[in-house]
Amino acid sequence: MLRKVSYLFILFVLFTATAMAQSADEIIAKNLEARGGKDKISAIKTVKFTGKLIVPSQGLEAPVLQQTKRPSSVRLSIDIQGKSFVQAYDGQTGWQLNPFSGSPDAQKMSEEETNEIKSQADFEGLFVNYKEKGNTVELLGKEDLEGSPVYKLKVTEKSGDTTVYYFDADSYLEIKNTSKTKVQGTEIEIDTFSADYKEVNGVLFPHTYEQKVKGTATTQITISKIETNIEIEDSLFKMPSK
Repeated sequence: MLRKVSYLFILFVLFTATAMAQSADEIIAKNLEARGGKDKISAIKTVKFTGKLIVPSQGLEAPVLQQTKRPSSVRLSIDIQGKSFVQAYDGQTGWQLNPFSGSPDAQKMSEEETNEIKSQADFEGLFVNYKEKGNTVELLGKEDLEGSPVYKLKVTEKSGDTTVYYFDADSYLEIKNTSKTKVQGTEIEIDTFSADYKEVNGVLFPHTYEQKVKGTATTQITISKIETNIEIEDSLFKMPSK
């Protein structure tokens, strides 16, 4: 009798896990459709974001520019006091140029920093073809987020990094994600809120991002212009030689 109960219990667990996986895939599919559909998203080869970075605690406002190109290149530039802070990834090497560090030369990123910027270079995001990318997805359930019902999906990347995403239960658009990063050796949890979705060439993009740590806003980005499928040279993403 015990063997029979154990067997039935195992079947129940396997069935539940399969059902959850199917539900997660269904939410991912609806998110893609809400954004414009996989075909339209896949047709985008380059994206250029122009906007403004705001750091409330420092009273700082600075122009920000991000350029992304398939298959996996990204460059972020922030102009501060007439100098450009740059972070980039060319598909192999992550590097940054920090004029306030005391060195005028570009420096290679750490492995952890490189893993973070790789995610920014992923056009479709971590969910599309997640199995082929070596990621796993887990449906954590449904709950209320500031009065709105949301689905929670946890992504574990091939690198081991995890992020929890919150999708609006009505629109299926992402409205928040929670991740962890290290700042000066200390691990902190960051909430990133996405809002103000607008259509650009048939695909919805958020035009406002806000990051919070322990409920306090740390940075905000407002995007004034998004351009897709424009010419961007590969050399822009390469680490400058000394």
